[in-house]
Amino acid sequence: MAPRVLISDKLSDAAVQIFKDRGIDVDFQPDLGKDKDKLAEVIGQYDGLAIRSATKVTEKILEAAPNLKVIGRAGIGVDNVDRDAASKKGVIVMNTPFGNMITTAEHAIAMMFAVARQIPEASASTHAGKWEKSKFMGVELTGKTLGVIGAGNIGGIVCDRARGLKMKVVAYDPFLSKEKAEKMGVEKVELDALLSRADFITLHVPLTDQTRNILSRENLEKTKKGVRIINCARGGLVDEQALADLLTSGQVAGAAFDVFAEEPAKENPLFNLPNVVCTPHLGAATTEAQENVALQVAEQMSNYLLTGAVENALNMPSVTAEEAKVMGPWIKLSDHLGSFIGQMTDEPIKAINILYDGSVAQMNLAALNCSVIAGIMKRANPDVNMVSAPVIAEERGIKISTTNQHKSGAFDGYIKVTVVTAERERSIAGTVFSDGKPRFIQIKGINIDAEIGEHMLYTTNEDVPGIIGTLGMTMGENGVNIANFTLGRSAAKGEAIALLYVDDVVPAKVIAKLEGTGMFQQVKPLQFDVA
Repeated sequence: MAPRVLISDKLSDAAVQIFKDRGIDVDFQPDLGKDKDKLAEVIGQYDGLAIRSATKVTEKILEAAPNLKVIGRAGIGVDNVDRDAASKKGVIVMNTPFGNMITTAEHAIAMMFAVARQIPEASASTHAGKWEKSKFMGVELTGKTLGVIGAGNIGGIVCDRARGLKMKVVAYDPFLSKEKAEKMGVEKVELDALLSRADFITLHVPLTDQTRNILSRENLEKTKKGVRIINCARGGLVDEQALADLLTSGQVAGAAFDVFAEEPAKENPLFNLPNVVCTPHLGAATTEAQENVALQVAEQMSNYLLTGAVENALNMPSVTAEEAKVMGPWIKLSDHLGSFIGQMTDEPIKAINILYDGSVAQMNLAALNCSVIAGIMKRANPDVNMVSAPVIAEERGIKISTTNQHKSGAFDGYIKVTVVTAERERSIAGTVFSDGKPRFIQIKGINIDAEIGEHMLYTTNEDVPGIIGTLGMTMGENGVNIANFTLGRSAAKGEAIALLYVDDVVPAKVIAKLEGTGMFQQVKPLQFDVA
């Protein structure tokens, strides 16, 4: 029997035809996604679900879908899909991460022109029968400095277009190497330097704990007087009330926003202010972009349902069905190793070196490499997946090297990951024991035996008395429960490390107290996806 796919949102006719041409039984109901009860009633009949943003794939929908194998999102964002619930149900969630990059970048450039020349206001004035030439005095882009926050896929395209406009481009991106910046023809700077120098600032980063309110009131006050700010990335990157205040005071000359902290945006501090251009999240809204993502999702879903090939999956590695049983625990281990180093590394990464020893060296190393790289990149970009991670690493000038060797130690097989930055090298190794659980076996050359917990605290210190007591007392006094801990040291009175397993995220005040004791070289809270 042919696989059945339901399209519950508006998708192009060409995408529907791809399913038909590939022998998929496709049911095109573009308005069904808006009716969650009706969707829950019929979803059990289908193997695949193709959606855009209108359909909300909740845990309830997934519970009603015993035959569902894959959800394909035509676009990047999957906030409308309960990924955790999908993973537990064994349902693959795919997206199309590269289909609308150019469109979003072009919208940012268009918004920059619009705010530079006050085009929307001038248009409204002229439509009203006024002729206010002197009122709408604009500025040229040529020769101005553009500050780009986030020089990844979309930000990189904006940099290229801005250079074509004869603008000087400065970029802030902790993961952009100096060599890559030089190739792009941009100057890599710290955030404070960008704020003080830029005539225009455009944001192109995902919304994470690190980037939320990256343009806070404090940072906005550091900007060059008369700056114009463009946000076509994510709502929540800018303190909108602070920006409104600074627009009113004249510190900021204009702003152009396509995204808002709350959407749909019915009310906002930026609305109705002079020289503020607002659009309703149109970054990906072009005929070409919507066609691209629709065609891509149809191809990806067809490939999976007919051949088992996995592309752009957000919750499953790109491995064959035959490999999955053997490689599953190793895929999880490689992700944990990458996640550990990603959470530990704040400076730009120059190289990632991965060593496979023993039995694991005979596996699908390409998939394992992707899992390691994705684990490292997730801290900066939560939307990264095993397919897009190597592309992002290449774009950022990160060199990836792989070594595989015969069994050389006590373990049947292990993986060692080393990250190289301009300041240091950082390494971690792990293996999978016979119980199928991943373990950390070495950190910074110090041997340990540590399972991976959802919430952990990592510390480094000189091997002296009192460390365990200080950790226990500080945690206890602040209501943090230690479930278990693992210790390791290079030698007596040498360098030592500790991994604490705790029940929840360790509060920042506890970290500060531990650092304030002067006993630790490093105190770092860690989180891992152990589902």
